[in-house]
Amino acid sequence: MNKQTEQIYALVKEATKIVIIQADNPDADSLGSALALEDIIGDMGKQPYLYCAVDMPGYLHYLKGWDRVQKDLPSTFDISIIVDASTMTLFERLANSGQQGWLASRPCIVLDHHDTVDNLIPFANITINDSKRASTGELIYVILRDLKMPISLTAQEYIMTSILGDTQGLSNQLASSETYRIMAEMIDAGVDRPKLEDLRRELSKMPPEIFKYKALLIDHSELHNDGTIATVTVPQPEINKFSPLYNPGPLIQNDMLQTLGVKVAIVFKTYDDGRVTAAIRCNPGSPIAADLASHFDGGGHEYASGFKQQNGKAYDQIKSDCIAYASDLLAKLEPGNNHETI
Repeated sequence: MNKQTEQIYALVKEATKIVIIQADNPDADSLGSALALEDIIGDMGKQPYLYCAVDMPGYLHYLKGWDRVQKDLPSTFDISIIVDASTMTLFERLANSGQQGWLASRPCIVLDHHDTVDNLIPFANITINDSKRASTGELIYVILRDLKMPISLTAQEYIMTSILGDTQGLSNQLASSETYRIMAEMIDAGVDRPKLEDLRRELSKMPPEIFKYKALLIDHSELHNDGTIATVTVPQPEINKFSPLYNPGPLIQNDMLQTLGVKVAIVFKTYDDGRVTAAIRCNPGSPIAADLASHFDGGGHEYASGFKQQNGKAYDQIKSDCIAYASDLLAKLEPGNNHETI
């Protein structure tokens, strides 16, 4: 057991009410990790409280307990645990609400697994950001195993969901040999992976209007750099209309990556206030996502990352700069070139 693990256990043991926090971009890893911790902390006789400043997207509603996530911090709590995020960039709504100071007044634990992170959470007492882990859920599993704590079947189901979410069903290079061993341990313990997949598929089915919208996104997609970079732009009106039904990013991005020759898929979202966000995903063999996002003050993994720009620069310029830098990063990966990060 390492020192940080001991410190986490000591903080949790002494606490009564514990807030489990997700960032403003919840996904299967963040929600699965949060729900797993809720179950584990509850089994310890504590009072867990789930918080996220935004609504849980519909495609995550197959995870039982999603509706327990609240959009307001409680008035009293002893410690907080932030999952799947270690940068203040992802907590814009919390900062704007004026509640950040209240959160900072109590001990804070950060559990994450992203490679590249800027603007670290300044008030965190303990931060574990282990990029060797395929997901934050996997990190939680390892911490609990080190503590020799029991992990209920329910918590293991949530952890497996988090791993499957970030590894795209164990299909990308985030999944290590250790990830497969952990998956096997959970299956041996009784987790039914096919059942989890059936639940995900059932609630991931798209309404007819989303099916038609997907065709529109495909039609608006563009290929750059000799077909190695695919992009699509989602403007504010489409975000307002379709995001409550289905996140446009996951709706189109896998299809972009399935296009012959595409190495990187970028979904840009543009907002009326000038904000621009980008979700970046890469195919195996093209691990540039973290470096690309970091160049634009974002962060993430080698194969999945994102950034947000709110500096007044025109969207067309941001898009052009992003494509140009992605092209440079891909060129660095070509045989015979220097593989050092640009």
